[in-house]
Amino acid sequence: MIPPDGNPAADAFNLAAIGAGLAFEASLPALQQALECGAAVVQAPPGTGKTTLVPPLLANLYGRSGRIIVTQPRRVAARAAARRLSALDGSGVAGRVGYTVRGERQAGPDTRVEFVTPGILLRRLLADPGLDGTAAVVLDEVHERGLETDLLVGMIAEVRALRGDLAVVAMSATLDAPRFAALLGDRDGGGPAPVVGCPSVNYPLEAQWLPAPAARLDTRGVAPAFLDHVAAVAADAHARALAGDNAVDALVFLPGAREVSHVAAALRGRLGRRVDVLELHGQVPAADQDRAVSGRSPGDPPRIIVSTDLAESSLTVPGVRLVVDSGLTREPRRDSGRGMSGLVTVSCSRASSDQRAGRAARQGPGRVVRCYSQQAYGAAPAHVTPEINVADLTGAALTLACWGAPGGKGLALPDEPPRLAMDEAVEVLRELGAVSDDGQVTPAGRSLAAIPADPRLARALLDGGASAGRQLAAEVVAAVSGDQRAPGGDLPRLLAQLRTDKSPAGKRWADESRRLAALARRQDADAASVPASSAGGSEAVGAVVALAFPDRVAHRVPGSGGAGQYLLASGTRAGPPAGSTLSGHEWLAVAEVSRAGGRDAAGTGAVIRSAAALTPAMAETAASHLLADTVEAEFTGGRLSARRTRRLGSIVLSETPVRPTAGQGKQAVAAALQTGGLAALSWSTAAASFRRRLAFLHRELGEPWPDVSDRALLDRLDEWLGPELEALAAGKPVGSVDLADPLRRLLPWPEAARLGELAPENLEVPSGSRVRIDYPEPGDEGAPPVVAVKLQECFGLAQSPRLVDGRVPVLFHLLSPARRPLAVTDDLTSFWSGPYTQVRGEMRGRYPKHPWPEDPWSAPATARTKQRR
Repeated sequence: MIPPDGNPAADAFNLAAIGAGLAFEASLPALQQALECGAAVVQAPPGTGKTTLVPPLLANLYGRSGRIIVTQPRRVAARAAARRLSALDGSGVAGRVGYTVRGERQAGPDTRVEFVTPGILLRRLLADPGLDGTAAVVLDEVHERGLETDLLVGMIAEVRALRGDLAVVAMSATLDAPRFAALLGDRDGGGPAPVVGCPSVNYPLEAQWLPAPAARLDTRGVAPAFLDHVAAVAADAHARALAGDNAVDALVFLPGAREVSHVAAALRGRLGRRVDVLELHGQVPAADQDRAVSGRSPGDPPRIIVSTDLAESSLTVPGVRLVVDSGLTREPRRDSGRGMSGLVTVSCSRASSDQRAGRAARQGPGRVVRCYSQQAYGAAPAHVTPEINVADLTGAALTLACWGAPGGKGLALPDEPPRLAMDEAVEVLRELGAVSDDGQVTPAGRSLAAIPADPRLARALLDGGASAGRQLAAEVVAAVSGDQRAPGGDLPRLLAQLRTDKSPAGKRWADESRRLAALARRQDADAASVPASSAGGSEAVGAVVALAFPDRVAHRVPGSGGAGQYLLASGTRAGPPAGSTLSGHEWLAVAEVSRAGGRDAAGTGAVIRSAAALTPAMAETAASHLLADTVEAEFTGGRLSARRTRRLGSIVLSETPVRPTAGQGKQAVAAALQTGGLAALSWSTAAASFRRRLAFLHRELGEPWPDVSDRALLDRLDEWLGPELEALAAGKPVGSVDLADPLRRLLPWPEAARLGELAPENLEVPSGSRVRIDYPEPGDEGAPPVVAVKLQECFGLAQSPRLVDGRVPVLFHLLSPARRPLAVTDDLTSFWSGPYTQVRGEMRGRYPKHPWPEDPWSAPATARTKQRR
């Protein structure tokens, strides 16, 4: 490959030597042509060599103007990719090829290709939005839909729009390339970025399904019986494979480090030293990770690599011809209702399952054994869930605010962040002082963003020196952000173990603590001189945790017994693990809480995974923004009461009975009506009748006649019931409040002068009686006004009266002399000329002393003579 100017550099990478035997070498000419527009998307299956070949191609094309930055989703993948490329190039790591991951940098002034994790590149972008000195960016494994990689896609696209000389390549192992091509395309109407493909080079793959007899998951996570099943399947399948070819290595996929350790231990117990069982996950030391992905040396025994999804797509493990798949993975989940987030174990997607299986057929015919059923495979989601849709977005929200896109507004991303989750994340940042009311980043927010940790932990690191000392704050943050599990949920106990732990895990924690302390000192030049508070021991640890998670400050629920329940300031109830030393403390600062069942959750549905004791004073200091001192008045059963309540979020600190003010009482009465409805008031017959008349006019004429439905009256309580609310708040009995007069405050003038004409209260009939008109209930659409009257009193009424200027006829319920129903009609004219004849014939004999004229419409009832049969 030659650069665009036609003159190959003397120090160009030898792509022919590097790409020998790699499938993607045949796609290099197409990629070079596609890059004429400055951006491209590579769609190629794992194992084709795209990670090995694309970076040196870009270095040959663009390396004269800067470095080629390549992101890898995991530290082990970044190290492995750099070491492989440097080995194929014949140069050492930190020479022409280097890498930078958290806590480790192997790159120098001569480095032309640098592999980094997405977090490293994000922080570089925030410090230098123009990426000066960078000629090209490669975003690898974008199909994994990691949150940081998704953010980089949008941010790098904006940089490219401003820097026409920046080349960008996104690489995906699945068929979602068009999504990224559209984002990286020409924003001036040039269309999406070109997609360069590469056919799969997989050899034949045999699939076998061996589901366990019991469920894979139980209430505590992955069932131990299932893990034993995976170990047994792996041992048996590998033994069968070795019988035919001693060069076969196996790769076992499990969801997390705990499961990896369980299965690896079971395999060592079964196989002894005949097989080298290696673990591959984030807690394994870097040297052991590199050994696991480097392949078998001559003379080494066969290997079984037991791995998390590290080896799914971003790493190729040489020698693997057998894959044993648990079909499980860990994904982030966020429970907004409980204020919890964390990793949960779920079935992996079908795309992930296929990629795992493909690892067995990269270098020859292979075999995959799936420890689950074909039905479970078919029920799994097609693709991995984008992390942005399910994860806590606090860190992402801070990154976006620093980038100038608060809440993601204006930034094109592969998926828009869920609005509720983003709003909650921005609110957390406001409480930390990281963003202003309008979402713009503050100087404090930029300081937090410079710390490679969750913004809440960054706040604890920077502010924790005053309460616990800088070194302890760094140790706590390193432990909370790490992978270690606190025994019995006791974080101080975990810290004590780590301080004496000489294992690789203990060394990693110590290194991370020193690095965080150094970062804190750089952020605050005076930090070293900040004195620690008087809090000591576990309470000092709790002070740091409370600064990070003030909404997780927790108080023991009185009378909860046993292991005890704790109420978090967020409103969540949780229990410490059974037998935990945390149970004796009144106050806790909770670093981690997750859903759980059984004894550990103490009947709450959630368990405290990591916490430390806390003093009441520090609880109030750390969560001062959650402190509230309020008078809560309540109107129940016609009585008003009030209590002064001091709260820390959902935690009640104290309650005292007090006398409410007039305003508080009025507000309590109004709130009771809003909750219980207007039925809580005493409606007299007159008030209820008047309300129905107003509702009838509003139904027929609309405005300005008022809407007197329950909802409308509740919305206008102060307008029509203000004085009465004050009277009720002052202690006046509910039954003594007549609502007819308050309703008159809603009458429209001058239209109200015609109320009696349009909707009279009574109807005068020919007998001289004034009969009440029963109007329909508010909201009873179409129901007519009704008059129930003895038939004899209507003699002489030739036509049915009509209300509202003749719009609505009155419906007559005509009654016998004994007030029993005879007929119902809203058309008296038709009734007199028809049905009345039958009624008269039946009733004359029953009521001979009452008039039954043959012409009831012609004369008033008072002037009629009685007619007998």
